[in-house]
Amino acid sequence: MKVVIQRVAKSSVTIDGERVASIENGLLVLLGIINKDTEDDIKWLSNKIVNLRIFGDENGIMNKSLIGVDGDIIVVSQFTLHALTKKGNRPSYIQAAKPDVAIPLYESFVKQLENDLGKPVQTGRFGADMKVDLLNDGPVTIIIDTKNKL
Repeated sequence: MKVVIQRVAKSSVTIDGERVASIENGLLVLLGIINKDTEDDIKWLSNKIVNLRIFGDENGIMNKSLIGVDGDIIVVSQFTLHALTKKGNRPSYIQAAKPDVAIPLYESFVKQLENDLGKPVQTGRFGADMKVDLLNDGPVTIIIDTKNKL
């Protein structure tokens, strides 16, 4: 699994003119899934995200986690994170998992985040044409790939 995590002052997801998710003070998590991803990847990544100390403390130092600031999360599926761009100008998405593999892992990831965070997590809609709006706070943007966790 690969994620792009953006610390946001606010973020929302709109599909066909309908706002389906909206948060303030939290994380927008763009999630890419490949066929080799497992439940172990989900558990490790969820724990890493909710405990990542990237929020300011009383001195403005990035020393608090999402849990520590009672922040929220929006998760958006993003198969394009696994784009291969070495050859030509048209990205290849061959590494991205197909929906029959990706959807159950996506849903399991959201449930694990909810469990680790202790509250509901908002999402986009898998496979939909989404408009994602965000006000990046910092800006703070972090990329994590579970295949590089050791």
